Amino acid sequence: MTSRSMRPGTPAVRSRHVALATLTVGLLALSACSSGSAGAGSATQAGAAASAGGQVTLTLATFNQFGYEELLPEFEKTHPNIKVTHKKAATSNEARDNFFTRLSAGSGMADVEAVEVDWLPEMLQFSDKFNDLRSSDTEGRWLDWKAKAATDADGHLIGYGTDSGPEAICYRSDLFKKAGLPSDRESVAKLFGTTWESYFAAGKRFEARSEVPFFDSIGATYQGMVNQLEAAYENPSDDAITATDNAAVKKVYDQVVTAGITDGLSAKLQQWGDDWTASFQKDGFATMLCPGWMVGVIEGNAKGVKGWDVANTFPGGGGNWGGSYLTVPKQSAHPKEARELAAWLTAPEQQVKAFKKVGAFPSQTQALESQDLLGFKVASFGNAPTGRIFADRAKAVTVSPYKGTHYFAINDAMQQALARVEQGTSPQESWDKWVADVKALG
Repeated sequence: MTSRSMRPGTPAVRSRHVALATLTVGLLALSACSSGSAGAGSATQAGAAASAGGQVTLTLATFNQFGYEELLPEFEKTHPNIKVTHKKAATSNEARDNFFTRLSAGSGMADVEAVEVDWLPEMLQFSDKFNDLRSSDTEGRWLDWKAKAATDADGHLIGYGTDSGPEAICYRSDLFKKAGLPSDRESVAKLFGTTWESYFAAGKRFEARSEVPFFDSIGATYQGMVNQLEAAYENPSDDAITATDNAAVKKVYDQVVTAGITDGLSAKLQQWGDDWTASFQKDGFATMLCPGWMVGVIEGNAKGVKGWDVANTFPGGGGNWGGSYLTVPKQSAHPKEARELAAWLTAPEQQVKAFKKVGAFPSQTQALESQDLLGFKVASFGNAPTGRIFADRAKAVTVSPYKGTHYFAINDAMQQALARVEQGTSPQESWDKWVADVKALG
């Protein structure tokens, strides 16, 4: 879903990299072991014994908002032999740390583990530790690029796609009206235009007429911009790190820093932080980049606040931010039932229900044609037709950025660099530290 992976207060990059380096050593040692180890055999035997006994308890590990809280009782009702314990991490970062720590340990993973797209490439290095989920029932179920991203070099489908993140712009129509600017979604879409230059220009117009900052943070805005680059940080041919020499990355960095800091458009609120969450009740900012799943986040944080709406446009043409997968680790003692749960949660009917509940936009082809989806409106967003809007935004996506094994660490370091700028560090000093942190990755 992230990237909900952005989080304030992340440990210093160098310290984090030391920890990750230690973890990687353990994972590499693990990958050298046979997948037919005694542990795996014990899990299989335990699963067979439990299945024979009739009642099975599965654990499901997710993070943020997948929209599964009301779906799981429905699954249990239609699968009376299965009970599901749902473990939800607060952020993608926390989920990732748990995921790789338990993978390295060889025990403790959930029967079904959610994986966020930004750290999916890291997981695929150890695809032999996960069950192949291919079947005739799920053939052609997802958008091609969604399934391809979770397919390993041997053609094994390691994850079932959950949501995708086509982006629009969410905004406060009441604050635009108060500033004497267009406020209905069609006029606002024209005001924002289709380029980053036009979006930031609209921000300067708003800033001249309002005391409210234009957008939430430069980090969040950067994420939408960098996701439009085909290969921001690594060379797709060999996964070599190219981030610090990529002029396009530096251009995006300079552009967002100028808009947010020099022009004063940023509220300097790091996404998922307490101040950011509280700001929805305090007119904290007027616009934000908005993948489909963000609508549900806004609804939760801005409960009782009127004025939120969504404009059917996105700077640069189109963009996808986030999206996740459900995997079944070989540590699971109940792989058959776990696969059944993962398949059910990612079926078209459930994907549409999750979208209507939390805005997790479907990646399933049949769901995208559903009139239940296309006709859906959000009452708290001025009855915005979000089903149709995000379907349009999904069609506008033309770039599927390459995210290799280093992507998560490099982007995490960049988010820290941008947070430093908003806290007062000079843009050049923070950029130089990011370069050093990236080079320390090797």
